[in-house]
Amino acid sequence: MSGGGGCCGELYSCVFDYSTPRIALIKSRKVGLLNRVIQLVILAYVIGWVFVWEKGYQEFDTVISSVTSKVKGVAATNTSELGFRVWDVADYIIPPQEENAFFVMTNLILTPNQTQRQCPEVRVQTGRCVAYNETVKTCEVDAWCPVENDLTVPKPAFLGSAENFTVLIKNNIWYPKFNFSKRNILPNISTEYLKSCIYDRVNNPFCPIFRLGSLVEEAGESFQDMALLGGVMGIQISWNCDLDKKYTHCVPKYSFRRLDNRAFDHNVSPGYNFRFAKFFKDSSNVESRTLMKIYGIRFDVLVFGTAGKFDIIPTMINIGSGVALLGVVSK
Repeated sequence: MSGGGGCCGELYSCVFDYSTPRIALIKSRKVGLLNRVIQLVILAYVIGWVFVWEKGYQEFDTVISSVTSKVKGVAATNTSELGFRVWDVADYIIPPQEENAFFVMTNLILTPNQTQRQCPEVRVQTGRCVAYNETVKTCEVDAWCPVENDLTVPKPAFLGSAENFTVLIKNNIWYPKFNFSKRNILPNISTEYLKSCIYDRVNNPFCPIFRLGSLVEEAGESFQDMALLGGVMGIQISWNCDLDKKYTHCVPKYSFRRLDNRAFDHNVSPGYNFRFAKFFKDSSNVESRTLMKIYGIRFDVLVFGTAGKFDIIPTMINIGSGVALLGVVSK
């Protein structure tokens, strides 16, 4: 019976008794000062870093985005192969549409009137040799003839004037958690303004129309140098929005950089190029083609950002964490 009474007593004590920690008063200036300094550091961390800098009172969402682009510009060339020719958007934008990107042709190696037959190769090899020209013999091959000669890239760039082309970039963004959407053509931009504005970091920072040459220069590159062998440029659009502020405060910020490798000590396969052919049939039903080795600049539009809005749950969690830290120091 005494054993049973002891268990009941312990249970009663556990439920109804209340204990407090023993407090010891230490009369030491150094210990007291250290305690206050630690408390101030914790307060500065909670208020300054968690709430002011990291906005710990907000809930966050990442951006969902769509991008379309429209390039404008006309160029004229006069060469021995093509004569005088005018180039418009349908000629130098290949393909007409890409996802979050567009490609502008800047240089070209043209091999017209190719047919499938036997002909001499450009580079010297072993095997059956036939005359390539009056002084050089090369191997005979089955190919689209005459074969392409891409040993020399046109310099200056065939469409160096593409630096004066412009592109309109339309970007729509959505934060699903807050049901917030916006586009980079801001509400205060009129049709008349859009007809005449060109992006400028200082004077027109929200104009969505960009001159290609200026865009490359913003990244610290030379358009004419880049146009020779091509390359890849990044157009970065940042949407970092505080949705506790007015709708008009959520605006895009543009930045630019070159994305392809520019290591001068390992410059293997530089630039950006691909081959493209246009096929024809003559009156005798013989198929021929014009082969184009196209160099150009690919512009990738990269959209990123986060939005934050006040929410009581992260606010209380961070306040509780701060109070708990102060409680540990105070004990």
